[in-house]
Amino acid sequence: MITPELLHPESIVVVGASNNTHKPGGAIVRNLLSGGYKGTLRLVNPKEDEIQGIKVFNDVEDIPPTQLAILVIPARFCPDVVETLATGKNTKAFIIISAGFGEETHEGLILEERILDICNKNGAALIGPNCIGMLNMCHHSVFTQPIPNLNRKGVDFISSSGATAVFILESAVIKGLQFNSVWSVGNGKQIGVEDVLQYMDENFDITTDSKVKLLYIENIKDPDKLLFHSSSLIRKGCKIAAIKSGTSESGSRAASSHTGAIATSDSAVEALFRKAGIVRCFSREELTTVGCIMTLPHLEGRNFAIVTHAGGPGVMLTDALSKGGLNVPKLEGEVAEELKSKLFPGASVSNPIDILATGTPEQLDTAIEYCDKRFDNVDAIAVIFGTPGLVTLYEAYDVLHKKILTCDKPIFPILPSLHTAGPEVDEFLKKGHVNFSDEVTLATALTRIMHTPQPAPPEIELFGVDVPRIRTIIDSIHSNGYIEPQKVKELLNAAGIPTVPEFVSDNKDEILSFARKTGFPVVVKVVGPIHKSDVGGVTLNIKSEAHLALEFDRMMSIKDAVSVMIQPMLKGTELFIGAKYEERFGHVVLCGLGGIFVEVLRDISSGLAPLSYDEAYSMIHSLKAYKIIRGTRGKKGINEAKYAETIVRLSTLLRFATEIKELDINPLLATEQDVTVVDSRILIKKDNNNNK
Repeated sequence: MITPELLHPESIVVVGASNNTHKPGGAIVRNLLSGGYKGTLRLVNPKEDEIQGIKVFNDVEDIPPTQLAILVIPARFCPDVVETLATGKNTKAFIIISAGFGEETHEGLILEERILDICNKNGAALIGPNCIGMLNMCHHSVFTQPIPNLNRKGVDFISSSGATAVFILESAVIKGLQFNSVWSVGNGKQIGVEDVLQYMDENFDITTDSKVKLLYIENIKDPDKLLFHSSSLIRKGCKIAAIKSGTSESGSRAASSHTGAIATSDSAVEALFRKAGIVRCFSREELTTVGCIMTLPHLEGRNFAIVTHAGGPGVMLTDALSKGGLNVPKLEGEVAEELKSKLFPGASVSNPIDILATGTPEQLDTAIEYCDKRFDNVDAIAVIFGTPGLVTLYEAYDVLHKKILTCDKPIFPILPSLHTAGPEVDEFLKKGHVNFSDEVTLATALTRIMHTPQPAPPEIELFGVDVPRIRTIIDSIHSNGYIEPQKVKELLNAAGIPTVPEFVSDNKDEILSFARKTGFPVVVKVVGPIHKSDVGGVTLNIKSEAHLALEFDRMMSIKDAVSVMIQPMLKGTELFIGAKYEERFGHVVLCGLGGIFVEVLRDISSGLAPLSYDEAYSMIHSLKAYKIIRGTRGKKGINEAKYAETIVRLSTLLRFATEIKELDINPLLATEQDVTVVDSRILIKKDNNNNK
């Protein structure tokens, strides 16, 4: 629970306060005082009479009622102090800086549980333990540096880790990023990242609240809560970017299929962020750069003009933007020639606009003005301006400052000379601007934002999916494991997913009869062994009855073979769709190229079931192999709409069949006209078999 006393306390007590500002108890007092806290500040220390000019209480029993308590004392003393304050001093909020709790030992966990119980019983908020604290416009209750510039329109930052929060703040401050609040939740015993988002969502005021949220998450405890409140905030006009660390290990999952081999916890995170509309970042620099972009006016369109006085960075930015799907259009014609006439000889205006190292602040002003008002094929302006030692940067940056305030198009300042022009850059930042010191990092962050879809609608796509039939089929299956091919086919058909005609039998004559009806060539596959290809259990392009008879005999002699499946030989682009059930997340749906490419290239996209059509298209478009899907080098593309429809229908099937723990469609053959399931497997695990 987040209480008013946590956010806007009229009184604060620091238990464990110190005169030594190199200790957490001293640093917190210093930060509260330097931050201009306007309420009553009380300090407790049994060995001091005065700390940093404030009279000290020697025991918490002696203080008057106090709204917020900050504890910087050994873990073993914390529960008793919390109980004294919560029950005797009407304290309704606690920030516990101290470590040594559940993150270290079982004994520490017991202490932590007791503190949580006391807080919950007394209706008190609890931040921590094991955190750096929190800060907002009211109070700077952190023991660390730096303290960023605070502004009600700045970003809200929520971090699982205190130390990482400090490093992210370091990265943000040098960019000029301003903050509204910083939350370090530590162990998150009562209030975690999801709970802070919930509070921000449920109390959101579009006229006063920050519209940018940055997250550093180590453990997603409640994916549904994170999804719901992130999506809700974004729909209300907010922008959210996040790092989720600790996703490289796949955990204990059996790689019994393509899906099992490639589905990881990272796939689930990617799917959750995609559904929520959260911009996913992978480094501190990326997160703070994305945060800076989010504070600028919204980018309409994808066309950039680059104004620079250094050719190399302009070219690198052009390359990086183009790689990310953004455009640097050529500027030409009468307007371009007119601009060129106003620059020094040798300047280039084709885009990037290079005004040369000798370019003046006045010429910088002119180039930006032309990009904003005269070039219709420009949506945004990137300005790269450092110091070659020839220009007074204060004047150039003042031009940039004024242009940012007056131009209709967003301007992205790239000021790389942090060492040789530190004071000039600082002066620019103090005017409320941000700085992207590296052009490629900026382009990467822009790409992340542009490729992040809007939150998915909560409605489930049910058209053409026979949910009662799906449940009837699932309920008729009484054992765990991979289900028989006929049941797989029935489930897919109930979802409206087309499958190739097939026949399964252990009788050679029946297999031959099916081939005569459908016509040659055909494909045969062994039924029984999990990895058919590994045991020689797949034969393609069989063109005669004699060859088919030989292959039937050979396959039936393979270990664990129970029958043979026969299908007509189809042609098309091989695609892949898979799904894996992740505890707490639900079904993660994967898509990509099929055949061996899915495991060799690992070029896959993930989404969280149930999926909307927009999500399915976003998944397809984010594949590196999308050019193949769209058609390239004279080869026709596939029916992308049918591929997206199949992904959506499959996700709806999974939503109503949580007993499906793993699903593998590979290949899914696609042509210009249609997509057809050729081979698929479904793994069922039912709870009543105690084998979830």
